[in-house]
Amino acid sequence: MVKQSSATALATLLALSVSSTAIAQDYDLVITGGRVMDPETLYDDIANVGITDGRIVEISKDTLTGADEIDATGHVVAPGFIDTHFHWQAPIGYRFGLHDGLTSSMDLEMGCAANLIPEWYAAREGVTQANYGCAASHEIARSIAIDGASGDNLLRGPIAVLETRKQSGWSQTKADYDTGNDILRILDKGLQDGAVGIGSTLGYMRNSVTSREMFEVQKVAARYGRHTGVHTRFTPDNATNENVGAQEALANGLALDAPVSILHFNNPGYRLTHELLTRLSEQGHNVWGEVYPYSAGATTVNAVFMQPENWVDRLGHRYEDTVQDPITGDFYTTASFEEALKEDPTREIILFKMPEEDSVRWLTLRGTTMASDAMAATPLFGAWDTPSDQIGNTHPRTSGARAKAIRLARENDIPLMQIMSILSYNAAKHLGDTGLKAMQERGRLQEGMVADIVVFDPETVTDNSTYAEGLVPSTGFKAVVVNGTVAVRDDELLSVFPGQPIRFEPEAAPRFEPVSEEAWNLEFSTGMPDIAPGLPPEGGN
Repeated sequence: MVKQSSATALATLLALSVSSTAIAQDYDLVITGGRVMDPETLYDDIANVGITDGRIVEISKDTLTGADEIDATGHVVAPGFIDTHFHWQAPIGYRFGLHDGLTSSMDLEMGCAANLIPEWYAAREGVTQANYGCAASHEIARSIAIDGASGDNLLRGPIAVLETRKQSGWSQTKADYDTGNDILRILDKGLQDGAVGIGSTLGYMRNSVTSREMFEVQKVAARYGRHTGVHTRFTPDNATNENVGAQEALANGLALDAPVSILHFNNPGYRLTHELLTRLSEQGHNVWGEVYPYSAGATTVNAVFMQPENWVDRLGHRYEDTVQDPITGDFYTTASFEEALKEDPTREIILFKMPEEDSVRWLTLRGTTMASDAMAATPLFGAWDTPSDQIGNTHPRTSGARAKAIRLARENDIPLMQIMSILSYNAAKHLGDTGLKAMQERGRLQEGMVADIVVFDPETVTDNSTYAEGLVPSTGFKAVVVNGTVAVRDDELLSVFPGQPIRFEPEAAPRFEPVSEEAWNLEFSTGMPDIAPGLPPEGGN
């Protein structure tokens, strides 16, 4: 009996040992010994992270083991970075973002053709390395309704505007009631089909989009409880006009009780814009702004604000000092700019508009998000592993904005938790508060959250891109994890495609309500006679 009991006991111990080992190794991925930072709870400690089925299951000081392990000793383990203003929604674009810690890539400024939202998402399903999302595009809706834009080009998402901007109606034509309702109906279709919000490049259409149209555009988003991201009416401009543009979008949002984001407000007057956003946020309004850590911006030659009568005559700039061709590296003259306007109107240009030292100040602004405004380069839709020597040049913010933010923080003693907030949590919080479940589960390093994670060396991580060479990958990333799958390991991008859609669930019915003078009179006046049929309120403004 004793021998039998001993044997039984030994067998039991062995079974328990095997069982415990199996349980301990149940994790798909374990990240060990890193400085775990969560911007929401402000947790900041050395810990281990266990991941299974794409989610964070355990954060603990206990020893964890799994099928795959990443030794994060001496590294930061933080939520994957989120970019809400990333125009290069294509395999090569995602590639440079991932090298820079990006796990969720969205274009909520230019956005995508609102009548093709399901097709845009379907084209990326199962073949995308990062998470992806898009807004319904105000500009492209105008191109469709006014210029008759159509065809496969519209499936290219934000990049479609390189063709649609070759027409002029979208930027120069004021919409009457019929056309205006067509624009709004297109936008409503995009939101019905799950677009993240509405993106408006209002500043490119400043002379044609009336204040009434902009209000009605934001009203479409408000009916769904979603946000409108706005390149404001006078950006870029002087400080007064910059803030007037922000005030227009914010006033609309307050009147509609709707979320608003003020895009790339790192321009003259940014302090007042930030104060407006901060005070409104403290009052409970879901409003926010985004910045990127570069003194120069980028746009196309035919942007309305870059024309000589505005950029040179009114604002007092010189092309020779402020406008550069990213391909040749040459600065424009008035003559060469006017030639480019005729020959290649959608050619990219880099414009230097702010002091370089302001880049550091922008990173200290509480509550902001860092959104790169990533531009595209050729080949626009090449394979993700296209050789580097076959890729053109663009603004360095495309490939280096996140690593540069961390580097500038390191060099200027900005708290690292502040940078983790603006790179991940702040965007997730604001978008999550619109009801976007995918963002309620990201931007946080907590048990139960989606395992979008970055692991980087805070002492060495850096951007490597310059204006001369804008697409040199960032370095210092031990790992970039997307939905529990390692997509970047030791600065090398892997051939995996774990990206998931960032979108709302499609709805069965539209929420579109046509705008008319009659409807306005019924809602906002008492006994108004029909003295001027067809005249919209406020004379059409």
